[in-house]
Amino acid sequence: MTITYDDFLKVDIRVGRITRAEPFPEARKPAIRLWVDFGPQIGEKKSSAQITRHYRPEDLVGRQVLAVVNFPPRQIGKAMSEVLVLGVPDEEGEVVLIGPGHGVPEGGRLY
Repeated sequence: MTITYDDFLKVDIRVGRITRAEPFPEARKPAIRLWVDFGPQIGEKKSSAQITRHYRPEDLVGRQVLAVVNFPPRQIGKAMSEVLVLGVPDEEGEVVLIGPGHGVPEGGRLY
């Protein structure tokens, strides 16, 4: 399927910094709850990510990630997920997080 550049612009992907991460045992599949700071314009948002294969909560704090910030909130177990943190599958289909290669200001939009 081909999309237009205007279609791409509808998806608001921003860089944020993980400020807090903790196990999420209530999720159906193993997951980690994340709090991600997208800077003063967007603020801190919560998410749930099935990333337990490659990441431990204590190692995620301070890491910059990319996330879709304009999806509607979604109920995940007992928690509300406000953003979709992005990743790509490794050779076994496990999620590897996507982030900038260098430190950048929180809230920067992908283009």
